[in-house]
Amino acid sequence: MTRLSELGESHIISRVLGRNPSSTHVIVGPGDDAAVTAPEGRLVSTADMLVENEDFTREWLDWKKLGVKAAAQNLADVCAMGAMPHGLLVSVAVPDDTDIVCLEALYSGLFDEAERAGTALDCTVPIIGGDLSSSGLIVIAITALGTVGEESAILRSGARPGDSLYLAGTVGRSAAGLDLLFAGARPDTAGPELRSLIDTQLAAQPDYGALRTVGASAMIDVSDGLSLDLARVATASGVGIDLDRSLLRDLIDPLLPAAEFVLDARAADGASEADGGNDAAATAEDLALSWVLDGGEDHGFAASAPPAAVPGVGWRRIGEIRTGHDVSLDGTPVPASGFSHFGK
Repeated sequence: MTRLSELGESHIISRVLGRNPSSTHVIVGPGDDAAVTAPEGRLVSTADMLVENEDFTREWLDWKKLGVKAAAQNLADVCAMGAMPHGLLVSVAVPDDTDIVCLEALYSGLFDEAERAGTALDCTVPIIGGDLSSSGLIVIAITALGTVGEESAILRSGARPGDSLYLAGTVGRSAAGLDLLFAGARPDTAGPELRSLIDTQLAAQPDYGALRTVGASAMIDVSDGLSLDLARVATASGVGIDLDRSLLRDLIDPLLPAAEFVLDARAADGASEADGGNDAAATAEDLALSWVLDGGEDHGFAASAPPAAVPGVGWRRIGEIRTGHDVSLDGTPVPASGFSHFGK
């Protein structure tokens, strides 16, 4: 084991950035006081953080998957704006007794996900700068940059009554994976069905390629929960949104075995609502539906677009845009529920 405290900052940076790809739009990359790049079009910027004990725990920490997760949550926001990823600014704080191998694994995950996005969108996504610090907790803060043509950004405010609602990727799987972890399931012992859900929680992989085939009027990265994020679109666009439960069936059914596992574990533990789980769910169907409606961090893309007999590759229709101001399921209003750091 080689601790970071034994190496020094410059040596650490040279080791973790060994895979950083070159790019024609990066004029000055890591190593100077600041990066210099040449964006083509308008600059799109977003930032997100992962904080130990708030967004993940050491109990099921996988450093490489944590890197994938950190890159994905930022790249998904850039792509949801209709932008092409331009680069990442990565700031990391870790305890000084961290093994350099762990930090290298973290950056390997970052590079893997950036490369996956770049391959899907035919671009290069380098790390163009950042910071490294010592901390008692692990903190990863990323600023993702992208570029978009003039008047081409896709906002939350463009949905119109008569549009259809489409989804690329999934929702509910990450929330199911999180509840499985809290219920005692682990990737190394769970069967493949449950393990794939845990993997989505630990390292979601958005369907970036689907963004090539959508002509969206509005779009959002579903990071905090479908009902909550669609409520944001409804508010921004001044519309109502109706989800069709029959069109969510392909998202609900694969979660039923996990829901059974979680409910059995809670029953065995005598779990109550005070334990912080979604114990209002009386059946596996109820719990699976709640994951689909309220679970975040799959980083699926929800988009409104004119109705199409055949959606673009990677997209499925899940509802309709209507007049109104709320989100409903088969005509019945659903509360805007999902993740919030401050409980509201």
